[in-house]
Amino acid sequence: SFLKVVVVVRRNLGRDATSLSASAWNREGGHRVCRPIIHPRPSSVMNHDHWIRHFEENTKNRPEPDWQAPLGIQGRALSRLRRSIQQFQLGDGGGPAQLIAWNRDRYLSDEATRRLVDLWFKEEKEHSRLLGDLLRRLGGEPIATHWSFELFCGVRKWFGVNFELQALLSTELVSNVYYQLLRKHGDDPVLRGVCHLIIRDETGHIAFHRARLAAGYSRCGPLRVTLFRLRTLAAGTVLWINHRGAVRSLGGSDAEFYRGIWRDVNTFLRALRREKPHPLHSAQPWNGSQAKRHRSPVTRDP
Repeated sequence: SFLKVVVVVRRNLGRDATSLSASAWNREGGHRVCRPIIHPRPSSVMNHDHWIRHFEENTKNRPEPDWQAPLGIQGRALSRLRRSIQQFQLGDGGGPAQLIAWNRDRYLSDEATRRLVDLWFKEEKEHSRLLGDLLRRLGGEPIATHWSFELFCGVRKWFGVNFELQALLSTELVSNVYYQLLRKHGDDPVLRGVCHLIIRDETGHIAFHRARLAAGYSRCGPLRVTLFRLRTLAAGTVLWINHRGAVRSLGGSDAEFYRGIWRDVNTFLRALRREKPHPLHSAQPWNGSQAKRHRSPVTRDP
């Protein structure tokens, strides 16, 4: 029946339906279903202690923006930016700051992995705080829901934890481009300060995801790469539908946004291919001494 097909699709998307072969097909419940050739095992080789230290150290040396500085954005740009920040404040830690997939307990069964995920989402909650303070400075108030937020949470829950992690990675990549454009074009010191802190954190998040993927997979085939590109471009398009007006009112452009996504995805994939799964191997996270030369979250090894 149609319902059974939906259940089977959901189960397999919750694993990883991007790397298949004829030998990967099995029968389950009287139906032919596809099994992933490579299944991620987050606690097998990833250096958890390294990343726990990174997240703990990243709480230090975080100067607050000068919230009392004069507001440098006015008029139509201000109203559009206010609406945009409202949505980001909700989505960037203002909602469920945890994994919410129906099978998340499978991924979080390892204590070290659970600790890492908690620290990751703790930083997302900090982003929500920063954006909330910025929003009030812009004359706005937090919102409780939005259609794009509800859609994103829905697919995260329905398609399983592996899909959720992939979706969150794509969201981190495209959100970084958004924050880069706000920092570049927003003529306001507080806006730039908030974006700088968030980009600093998201740089580490992207490196963390890269180390996680390198630990779980032996190779990136062309099908997986293509699906990753398409998924990230789709995430970027959903973001751009809601936030294009704000970025363009500050001086950004469509081409600049999509060039940024394409560039950062390419650099992420190149860096991922260089990663070698090893018990003591990990991507290099952010450290404070890199702040002055930092330009993009993935144009170097973060």
